[in-house]
Amino acid sequence: MSRTAAEIIKEFREIAAHPKKAIANHKRETGKGAVGIMPVYCPEEIVHASGYLPIGMWGAQKKTISKARTYLPPFACSIMQSVMELQLEGVYDDLEAVIFSVPCDTLKCMSQKWNRPVPAIVFTHPQNRKIAKDAANVFAREEFNIVKEKLEDILDVHISNKAIKNSIAVYNENRAACREFSDVAAEYAAVVTPSDRHAVIKARWFMEKSRHTALVKELIAALKAEPAPEFKGKKIIVTGIQVEPYDVLDIFQENGFAIVADDLAQETRNFRQDVPDDDDALMALARAWNEFDGCSLATDANKPKGQMIIDAVKKYGADAVVVCMMKFCDPEEFDYPILLQEFEAAGVKNLYIEVDQESTAFEQVKTRIQTFAEIL
Repeated sequence: MSRTAAEIIKEFREIAAHPKKAIANHKRETGKGAVGIMPVYCPEEIVHASGYLPIGMWGAQKKTISKARTYLPPFACSIMQSVMELQLEGVYDDLEAVIFSVPCDTLKCMSQKWNRPVPAIVFTHPQNRKIAKDAANVFAREEFNIVKEKLEDILDVHISNKAIKNSIAVYNENRAACREFSDVAAEYAAVVTPSDRHAVIKARWFMEKSRHTALVKELIAALKAEPAPEFKGKKIIVTGIQVEPYDVLDIFQENGFAIVADDLAQETRNFRQDVPDDDDALMALARAWNEFDGCSLATDANKPKGQMIIDAVKKYGADAVVVCMMKFCDPEEFDYPILLQEFEAAGVKNLYIEVDQESTAFEQVKTRIQTFAEIL
């Protein structure tokens, strides 16, 4: 008997809320544990090819940050503060390794201060990737090869080129399914709430990707089995690193907003383009990174993000853009004035809110969103 969309979404919410359970299930079924993936971008396919489970480390809502203050300044970004606190509490001690990319100062600091028994693997993305593409591809490939070799040593496995190519195919199928879900969720905005949409996408950080793909496809079929009811509220696109906790997403829903597309590092930026085909799997991953656009943590002097969001506003018929600024995220803060100018020039209505994982009260965010809803 086919399950309803509500039943499937409930499963996604359960997975997104209990990553430790996902790790335990994977280990029970395969005999292999999990490798932590620090924000923001990582060639996860290499981990997947090892048979171990890549697990996203995006922090959690913490009422108080205390232990992390010893290692990080109070102006370090909200995600890193909560990740450091969780690390010091031993939450990540069951991981086999943790992989760091270091596109910002705080991540560099985190990679150097990682002091638990779990080993850290640190790699660097090329910065001048649009100026000297061939050199950037070679550089990125070598960095990814370092990740592969260190994983092989820590996990005591061999990761073949063929295995990585197979994992790339698995991930590309998942990316396509997630893109389709995002579009279907926009069509069924009266059914899929902002927090539902987020849970479906967040769960991919805690699932083997072919399993996530199958569940996403089941959800898409369940949604399409019924006609899409009319959505009478306002449609928005959110941009930033992430929109959490769920309290913020629920405030959007309470004020009649639906998220019809996103430009979030935790969400669509991780699946909006596929990895190209190449006989050399590591080179394919390198080319994918250097072709990637539209994130403040992916250096590009042309700053294409604003126009990409404006194009999405037109494509999805969105009423506005909400900039969800992660507290103390310097790269995103530096780009915001450019975004604002471009939105104003294009006549795109927009709102700025601050996201902080240490927050327990959201009255200021609630007031800003309520006011914005009335203006629209």
